Amino acid sequence: MIPFYPRVLLPSFLLLLSCPIVAFAQSGFAPPPPSIVTPDSVTSPIGELRFEDGIPTLETEDKLYDAITFTMAYRTFMDNMRGVSIHALRKGMQELGVKDNEVLIFSELMDAHSLFLTANADTVYLMGSLDLRDGPVVMEMPPRVLGTVQDAWFRWVIDLGLPGPDRGAGGKYLIVPPDYEGALPAGEFNVAHARTYKIVWFARSFLIDGNDPKPVVKTIREQTKIYPYQPGGIGTPIASFLEGKAPLAKPKAPTPTVFHEGSGKAMNTIPPNDWKFFETLNEVVQYEPATSLDAELMGPVAAIGIVKGKPFQPDAHTKQILTDALAMANASARTLFVSPRDPNWYFYPDSAWYNFLFVSGYQFETPIPKVTKEGLKIHPPTGYRTMNARTNFFYGVTGITPAMAMTLTGIGSQYLLAQVDADKNHFDGSNTYRVTLPKGIPAVNFWSFTLYDQMTRSMLQTPQRYPRAGSQSYPSPAAEANNDGSTTIYFSPEQPEGVARGNWIQTIPGKSWFVVLRLYGPLEPFFDKSWRPSEIERVN
Repeated sequence: MIPFYPRVLLPSFLLLLSCPIVAFAQSGFAPPPPSIVTPDSVTSPIGELRFEDGIPTLETEDKLYDAITFTMAYRTFMDNMRGVSIHALRKGMQELGVKDNEVLIFSELMDAHSLFLTANADTVYLMGSLDLRDGPVVMEMPPRVLGTVQDAWFRWVIDLGLPGPDRGAGGKYLIVPPDYEGALPAGEFNVAHARTYKIVWFARSFLIDGNDPKPVVKTIREQTKIYPYQPGGIGTPIASFLEGKAPLAKPKAPTPTVFHEGSGKAMNTIPPNDWKFFETLNEVVQYEPATSLDAELMGPVAAIGIVKGKPFQPDAHTKQILTDALAMANASARTLFVSPRDPNWYFYPDSAWYNFLFVSGYQFETPIPKVTKEGLKIHPPTGYRTMNARTNFFYGVTGITPAMAMTLTGIGSQYLLAQVDADKNHFDGSNTYRVTLPKGIPAVNFWSFTLYDQMTRSMLQTPQRYPRAGSQSYPSPAAEANNDGSTTIYFSPEQPEGVARGNWIQTIPGKSWFVVLRLYGPLEPFFDKSWRPSEIERVN
C-alpha cells in the first residue's frame, strides 16, 4: 500500500503513476468509460475547477466547499422558511403583549396596519400561542369558527370549528406535547398530539348577516377559553383512577382567559429575509425536540452550523456565504410567488387565476380528493413533494390545513390568486383595472376581493384602511351588482367616476400589488368551473 502524502510533497514517481495514460499503459487495462471520468478542467458557474487525475487542486477544494455551504444554506431557507414564519407570528403577538394561553382578537376586523401574510378583512380573527413544555393545554372554542392549530414547523395539528370535529358547534380541544406520557381525558375532549412544544392557533368567525361584528365578538369573548390541562380533573372518570390508570384531582375552574385587541394595532408577523432569518431558525431548533423535524430536512440546517445544544457562531467567511445564499433563496422564493410558471397551477385555461393546492394538496404531494355524485374519489400518492408549490405557499400565506384543500360544497373557503392582468403584465398601482364576476357568485356565506402589497404580502396600506370589496356591508359598503346581475370591481388610485364606493379598491401609484378572490362556502359551479371570473383588465 502506498502511504498518503500531502500533494505538495508527493514524490515525482507517484505523480507519474497518477497520470491515467501512463498508469493504464503500464497496467495493460483499458481506460475507464468517459461517463465516469472527471476532466482535468471543469467549467462551472463558480469558475474553472481543476483536477489532477480526479484530485482537486487546493483552490478547487476551497471553491467547492464554499459552494456546498452555499447550497445547504439555500436549501435551509427554501425548506424551512415555514418554521421561521410561525416563530415570527409568535413574536408579533408577543410584541403586542400577548402571552401564551392568551387571545388576540380583532373586534373590528384585521386591517392594513397589520403586517400579516395574506390575511382577510372580512372576518373576526382570534389567535394565540401555546407552550406545551409544562403539559397539555385545553382550548375551548366558540361556535361558528373556522380555524386550525399549527406546530412550530407550520405543520397542521388539528382543525377547529366548522372543518374540525366540533363541526361549528363549539367544543373542547386538548393539545398534547410530543413527550407526554400521562393519562389523557375521555369523553368530550378532541385530543390532538403535537410534535413540537410551541404552538400557534388561529380562527376566523363570520359576521352576523355580513354587517355586524359585535355579536360575534361577544360570543368569542364569552366562550373562548385557553388553560393548562389538569390531570385527574374534568375528563377523568373515577373508574380510571380506581383502575390505577389516572390520577384523581378535585376539578377546579380555569382562570379567566385574557384577551388583547388587535384591530388598528401595528404588528409585524412577516418572517425576516436578512441575517435574522438564521438567528430565528436557531431559536426554533434550540427550543424544540431534536426529532421534531425530519432528519433529511434538518440535515442542511445542521450542515451550516445550526445544531441543537450547540452555539451558532459561524466565522466571518462562512457568514458571508450564508448571507449570499439567503439573498439568492429569498429572490428565488419571491420569484416563485410573484411569477408562477407551472401551467398546472392555473385554475382555468389561459388564465391568471391560480391555486396550486388543487393539484398538490395541503402536503404538496397528493392532489385534493374529488367529491362526486358517486362518492369520494381519492387520488393515489404521487410519491414526490411539489417543492416550488411549498415554497410559494409559505412565502405568501399563513396557515396550512386540509380544509384549504377540499372540494366540499358549502363548507370552508376557497381562494384564487392573480398576480398579473389579462395581458400577463404585473399590476401597477398607477393604473386602473377592472374585474367582473358573472351572475350567481357561488358562495353560501359571502365573497370578497382583497389587495395585497407585493413587498410585504400583507394588506395594501391605503387611506381606505380595509383594501377589500365584496358582498358584506362591513367594514366597507357592499358591492353593487350590474343590471345583468354581474358585479364589476375596480382597482385604481382614485375612485372612478360613476363607480360605487363598494365596487372600488384603492391602489397606490407606483406600488405593485396582487389580489385574492375568496369564496366562503363555495358551491359546485366553482368546483366544476361552470362559473368563472373574468380576467383582470387594464382600463387605462
